[in-house]
Amino acid sequence: MIRDEEQIRKSSRIVARRGLLIAIGQLAAIGILADKLRLLQLTQASEYRNLAEKNRISVRLMVPERGRIFDRNGTALADNRQLYRILLVREEAGDFEAVLDDLGKIIAIPPEVREKKIEEIKSRRPFVPVVVAEDVDWDEFAAVSANSPSLRGIFAESGFVRFYPYGRDFSHLIGYVGAVNSRERNRPEDRDPLLEVPDFSIGKTGIEAGLDLTLRGKSGNRKIEVNAYGKAMREIDRTESVPGKNVVLSVDHLLQNYVRARLHEEVAGTAVLLDISTGEVLALVSRPGYEPNKFVTGISHREFEDLQNLEGPLVSRGVWSAYPPGSTFKMVTALAALEEGLISYTDTIYCGGSMEAVNRKFHCWRRGGHGRVDFVKSIKESCDIYYFTLAEKVGIEKIAAMAKRLGFGGEFDLPLPEVSAGLIPTKEWKLQMRSSAWQIGDTLNAGIGQGYVSATALQIAVMTARIASGRAVEPKILRRIGSFEIPSAAGSLGLKENWLDKIRDGMFKVVNESKGTAYKTRSIGKSSLIAGKTGTSQIRNISAEERKRGVIRNEDLPWKRRDHALFCGYIPADAPKFAVAVVVEHGGSGSEAAAPIARDILLRAHYGEIPPLSAYPEKQRISIEEQQKKLNIIELKSDPMVSSRA
Repeated sequence: MIRDEEQIRKSSRIVARRGLLIAIGQLAAIGILADKLRLLQLTQASEYRNLAEKNRISVRLMVPERGRIFDRNGTALADNRQLYRILLVREEAGDFEAVLDDLGKIIAIPPEVREKKIEEIKSRRPFVPVVVAEDVDWDEFAAVSANSPSLRGIFAESGFVRFYPYGRDFSHLIGYVGAVNSRERNRPEDRDPLLEVPDFSIGKTGIEAGLDLTLRGKSGNRKIEVNAYGKAMREIDRTESVPGKNVVLSVDHLLQNYVRARLHEEVAGTAVLLDISTGEVLALVSRPGYEPNKFVTGISHREFEDLQNLEGPLVSRGVWSAYPPGSTFKMVTALAALEEGLISYTDTIYCGGSMEAVNRKFHCWRRGGHGRVDFVKSIKESCDIYYFTLAEKVGIEKIAAMAKRLGFGGEFDLPLPEVSAGLIPTKEWKLQMRSSAWQIGDTLNAGIGQGYVSATALQIAVMTARIASGRAVEPKILRRIGSFEIPSAAGSLGLKENWLDKIRDGMFKVVNESKGTAYKTRSIGKSSLIAGKTGTSQIRNISAEERKRGVIRNEDLPWKRRDHALFCGYIPADAPKFAVAVVVEHGGSGSEAAAPIARDILLRAHYGEIPPLSAYPEKQRISIEEQQKKLNIIELKSDPMVSSRA
């Protein structure tokens, strides 16, 4: 009996201990569950709430309208036209190929386009929209919008596409926009989410590229509530996009159109026109050109190949191509000699057609020579022997220093992606770049703008404006960004006015006196007289054998081997307002090919309209009138384009 009672007590204690352990375990489990509930409901509540929101809310970027580009008078040079397109989001569409089939019943989708879009959709992240139909008409846009409830993942969108009203006139200066490629999308310095938007366009060349971030604007977004099938139900919230800033340039679209038309007959060339008082670029044209509107929505491979077969139509020759400046550079050598006190205005140098230096014969362009040549005559008749002699006295370092003061050998601060500095060589440059010592012959060639010297048309125009004004004129293309006015800049050149007066006197006689190298292209009338300088730059050496045969004429050579033709000048000669530089590639003589074009451009700027026949010598007026009738310019016809105002 006693044993049974002891057994019962022992069993009770065991049961009690086990019950306690179970109770403790239950309490622990309840505690863990309570803590987890607290974590879910309090600490992580916002996180899971956001996840739930993402399941039912779609955030879509709103593309800002790109800033417009205007000329100095408020005419739109780069505008935006309305565009309708159809997009597909793969994660919302589900079986997107079936959705494309359904869409094809509403709008036409060619089989080759469908296959291309399928590959594009597969390559993009599921949540990134892909354009499946671009630039559809209003009826198609309305039909897709009306059927959107039955088209999962499809939505119609209204936006804008870039449009260039004056096409080829501004193709190099304005440039064009195009879709973002993979390299641009992955640039570490530009992580703008807009780059992920399907077919979002950025600037590729010209002002469009140089001011892309300014013109691009900032994205907004829309929060859209979607149902379980991914269809948009309602807009919950919206943050408006910020449009890009409008830009006003210094160019004049009528002047630009005239300059391009005047260059039209040339195979390749460029012209730059400056306002001397402000440095503003009034026209900047390159030939040949291209149609920028073709690049906006994507140029075909064949069309792009056709462009490559021409003489570099995509190259902006005015600011990127560097040419030997030829005799237009002689004013640099002359001013360097004056500053060093190595020549006076009355000193003469004899030109017999050639001179010996370092066991080599250097020839003047005039085979019989110019006889006794003083300072002004050397410019007027462009005597090479005079400048060979000056260059040998002055030396390359002084010539290079003067060249840089006049605008050569450096890049101007312009909103363009590609601006060449050209080349002003020195002894150190040749040693570093060519691993050879500088020679006397190098100096002589540099003295007449040949050899290693190269310059852009813009640099030659700047030099001309600086000589004409006596100020360090800086070229300027921008007038205003948004509401911010861009100031002009022009310091002192530090050159004596009487030196510049003698240079100007020589440039005046180049055009306005017989034996001047551009006398045939003079103008008539005191208020419209032009001063200038011709240049003919060799791109090859003339062999001794060719000289024995009388030197092969440029026109007898293949086009690519002919000399470049150049002219720089300003108007009016007595109170300069406009400066120009013209380069005709492989045009031969500067006086024959470049000077007539430059004269017409300066007269057009001076008169503010097509130059009157009274501005030309009487014997030339019939041919000038015929030439003007052939010009394909806006001023000679009703303007078919609607110009928007800033």
